[in-house]
Amino acid sequence: MRLPLIKHLSNFIAENDEDFVIETLETLEYLTESSAIKDEEMDVLGEMISNLYGAIEVQKLVADGQTQKKALNAFMKRVQGSIN
Repeated sequence: MRLPLIKHLSNFIAENDEDFVIETLETLEYLTESSAIKDEEMDVLGEMISNLYGAIEVQKLVADGQTQKKALNAFMKRVQGSIN
């Protein structure tokens, strides 16, 4: 996950609509089911999917009243806590 991408995508959600991102996720997830996808491509798809889901989570925190900076930090702490 890359925080700058999550922040950028979170801004997109705020300016547009979460539905665009959800439809993009559905499309990318569908692509992962193809046997024509190479391992390197699967890695990129997985990274993009993670960033998109991260942006949705950050935007939910912002909608609940947190600043974007606090929401990003809280999200990353949660991710790091799940890794440890």
